[in-house]
Amino acid sequence: MKISVLCASLVIIAVTCSMPALAQEKYLGGSPQLTAYISGTNEFSPGQDATITVVIQNSGTNAVTFYNQGTLPQADLPTTAKLVTVSLANGGAPINVTTGTQMLGDIPSPGVTAASFSATITSDATLGSYTVPLTVQYSYLSNSLANQPASDQVQSVYTPVTVTIPLTVMIKPVVQVQVINADASGLAVGTEGYINLTIRNTGYEDGTKATVKILQHGDSAIIPTDDSVYVGDFPRDGVVTCLYKVSVSNAAQAQTYPIDIQVTYTNSDGETVTSATDTVGIPVAAKLAFVVTSPAAIVTQGSNAVISVEYENTGSITAHQAEARLSTYGPLSTSDALAYLGDVPPGGKVTAQYAISVASGASPGTYPLNTEVRYRDELDNSQVSDTVTANVQVTPKPATAPAVQALEIGLVIAFIIGAAAYYVFVVRKKR
Repeated sequence: MKISVLCASLVIIAVTCSMPALAQEKYLGGSPQLTAYISGTNEFSPGQDATITVVIQNSGTNAVTFYNQGTLPQADLPTTAKLVTVSLANGGAPINVTTGTQMLGDIPSPGVTAASFSATITSDATLGSYTVPLTVQYSYLSNSLANQPASDQVQSVYTPVTVTIPLTVMIKPVVQVQVINADASGLAVGTEGYINLTIRNTGYEDGTKATVKILQHGDSAIIPTDDSVYVGDFPRDGVVTCLYKVSVSNAAQAQTYPIDIQVTYTNSDGETVTSATDTVGIPVAAKLAFVVTSPAAIVTQGSNAVISVEYENTGSITAHQAEARLSTYGPLSTSDALAYLGDVPPGGKVTAQYAISVASGASPGTYPLNTEVRYRDELDNSQVSDTVTANVQVTPKPATAPAVQALEIGLVIAFIIGAAAYYVFVVRKKR
């Protein structure tokens, strides 16, 4: 009996000794080691919209590893950067960063993550190298469980860290466009005209095989018809003058509208590149209009008359080869509804004449007749003004006095008698 109990006890002890120990590895010392660099190009041009992609790398290492330290697992490694946030500032560089602080989460070691920042290089940025600061904030496990007793209680202490990592960006030489003068000729609502631009290269690059282009700015009412002018060499501080044909939308108003200008050229590396865009405002005049300035023409019932209608150009451009048309109706009619006016400058007045026939049964009163002017714009395009009104006043036929009526009757009778006497005399003489 004692022997069997002893054997059972030995078996239990052997099984117990053969079970694996629930020990945990622990780490002592070490912390995150973060570095950063710009991925891709770090060269940018003045006026350029850029995306700066930054790679953040954690290469921290643990100092000491302990084995069989208690039964509870370690929640974090001291080399893990916890709750990482990054932000990029300009640091005095000619860059406007539009992306705010970004949250990247945890970065273990070894580990890599990336963040992209939208930025705009200022249009007056000068050639050179600039440093922009990347601010990284995180926390890490600053106490190790290795120096805590092997127990069921764990005390974790996290320390916040802020580190600034300098990054380098380069502003490279480019052709930079500056419009120093812009003249518009014949630009009014609904017409075509010219824009004459004087442009300077304010950049640090000597462009060759350069072409200066104008572009419609968004939904601007000014639409290029001829949009490119080849200028060849466009050196630094060089000035060129370019003439462009443009049209103006019929829906435009009398105001200033923007256009965009850019240069496509070959740089010193033999590459074909396009400059940043410059924008300039171009004034557009109101649609050319004519008004009738003459008073109502007076005509009489049952008569034929020539009336005069005076037109004034109230627009700000010249109406070339203008021709007026008069529309009649009802008791008024005309056999010649057109009148040539010639070139009418802004503020100019010109008179047209029309032959009018008035029916004898026309009611007295004022008749508004429609009239319009067809003309040619600066680019010889045919245009038609809005319709305006020319008034014609019909007056009653003057009443005939009784004495005058009797005289008229007497004259008629005398004429008849005279004609009869002449006939009788001539006929008898022949016989």
